Amino acid sequence: MNISAVLLAGGESRRMGEDKTTMLFNGRPLWRTQLETLRSMHLREIFVSARSDPSWRPDDVTFAADDSPSCGPLSGLVATMRHLRTEHLLALAIDIPFMTADYLRMLMAQIKPECGIVPFIGERAEPLAAIYPRSIDVDLAAAIARSEFSLQTLVRQLIASGKLRAVAVSEENEMLFRNLNEPADLGAVPQ
Repeated sequence: MNISAVLLAGGESRRMGEDKTTMLFNGRPLWRTQLETLRSMHLREIFVSARSDPSWRPDDVTFAADDSPSCGPLSGLVATMRHLRTEHLLALAIDIPFMTADYLRMLMAQIKPECGIVPFIGERAEPLAAIYPRSIDVDLAAAIARSEFSLQTLVRQLIASGKLRAVAVSEENEMLFRNLNEPADLGAVPQ
């Protein structure tokens, strides 16, 4: 498939109190868990987007530096789009380790030329486990230029313009989108 992926790892982890990327999840660092998920999908290329090149980044993963000042995940998407050689970009956040390759493949099967796909749980978009068409690079840059950093707002605009399509997340798949933001989230992880 003509799809690349980016592991979004540029957050400051303020609520967690330590760097999420290197925290252990089921005995492995979060970055390793997420990269293994992406690698199992045999994507064309894999990027990691962060504020600085992480020491843990494997040689086969390309670094895409977030612009300063950071505008949250939007910065990571913009930075990666500059390097993209494929028609679509799968975005995956570092802190949603329950996501599976099977679910992401299901999303990939639903994309169309010039149109990506974003999951929704109820009325809320899940833009950090979504697939974006390369053609939205101008929309991303325009949002940053307007200082509009909300991916929720941007996703709705892209759906209205036909560049993204919404897909409802089934109740049984909602747990795939559970993220780890605070230390208590780690204690509540089902084994």
